[in-house]
Amino acid sequence: KETVANYTPVEAEKITGIPAAQIEQVATWYATTRKAGVYYTLGITEHSHGTDNVYCLANLVLMTGHLGVRSAGMNPLRGQNNVQGASDVGLVPMLLPGYQAVTDEAVRATFEAAWHVPLDPNPGLTVVEIMHGALDGRIKGMLMMGENPFLSDPNMNKVRKALQNLSFLAVQDIFLTETAEFADVILPASTAAEKTGTYVNTNRMVQLGHQAISPPGQARIDGDILIDLANRMIEKDASEKPIDKRRVWAYDSPQDIWDEIVSLTPIFESITYDDMAARTVIWPRDEQIIFKDDFPRGRGKFVPAEFTPADELPDEAYPLVLNTGRVLQHWHTGTMTRRTKALDEIAPEAFVEMTLDDMDRLSISDGELVAVSSRRGVIRLKTKASKRVSPGSVFIPFHFKEAPANILTNDALDPDGKIPEFKFCAVKVEKIT
Repeated sequence: KETVANYTPVEAEKITGIPAAQIEQVATWYATTRKAGVYYTLGITEHSHGTDNVYCLANLVLMTGHLGVRSAGMNPLRGQNNVQGASDVGLVPMLLPGYQAVTDEAVRATFEAAWHVPLDPNPGLTVVEIMHGALDGRIKGMLMMGENPFLSDPNMNKVRKALQNLSFLAVQDIFLTETAEFADVILPASTAAEKTGTYVNTNRMVQLGHQAISPPGQARIDGDILIDLANRMIEKDASEKPIDKRRVWAYDSPQDIWDEIVSLTPIFESITYDDMAARTVIWPRDEQIIFKDDFPRGRGKFVPAEFTPADELPDEAYPLVLNTGRVLQHWHTGTMTRRTKALDEIAPEAFVEMTLDDMDRLSISDGELVAVSSRRGVIRLKTKASKRVSPGSVFIPFHFKEAPANILTNDALDPDGKIPEFKFCAVKVEKIT
């Protein structure tokens, strides 16, 4: 392995397949233009070396000075609704709200004083690590809210065994998902239109959403479910030892919760419901551009990164590379969009996208039913001729339970970010005889 700085364009061509002259041209354009922004999505991060990919982009931005000004910097385009907001308020296993490290003793002390409970100083587990814990018996029970990992997590057969190995599973969702079919208890929840609360987009815009309709039937507001559940757990704890009354979750409205978040989270300082109702608000308040003068980790610090191949490379038995992702019409595991008649009619079934040359080499026709297999399983679906994929590569959307792409994908994790390698594994495509 060599450091990235040692690679010439010719050597980079061998790794990427992109002509050396084109690499040089794009690098020159990027370095010499007045303003340039980097925008990336999960194709950068969902690799067993995804953290290094992000480090390389950050190094590139830093060495060219494309940061701290409008229309520049690094801009991750978040993959799900309000995932930015969820991350902002601590739904990251090693961080408390506002990207404050759980390992920082002073940060923990602030939250412990507000919540009146001691906090674990150790980072938590990521989604795939949780499944690994369920599989080997370290995790006995789970509450799963608005997530369908049976279809969305890699290596579906392993996920099935993990869910079956749990002693207890509760699923809080708006529909009976494939994961909910494993649940001991299902808590019917609310959609965005049925509750009031805040959302944050990838531009750091904090937006207030108002309840438009009431949840149907026995469905309840998500926050109310969590508050009641937390208080019942505290009552159970109180039956065994004295309870500190300050520990009771006593929120009268979503605004109460937001006010507490603001009091503990510097990035949201002074942002109120009244502000959001009156105008567009971003965090930090009124800071249109961040990283103008300094950075959380210090100024001018590069991170060395090495080229590392994918965890599973193609070979004679599995000669093609699989990439998975979304199509325009559907969202994630199709929990909502596949129940929408118009969208499902436009994109009703899974497909495997291939080049015509690869199809000809395998004596496969466009639209033919084929078997796609990896070392983890096999699915059957129709081919789709495409110029969008590279020779030797195939693409399969992961929305469709009838041909779930994640039976095939590899659950190898990035050692730093703990992100699974959704975007690369070895497969073969065969005619069905």
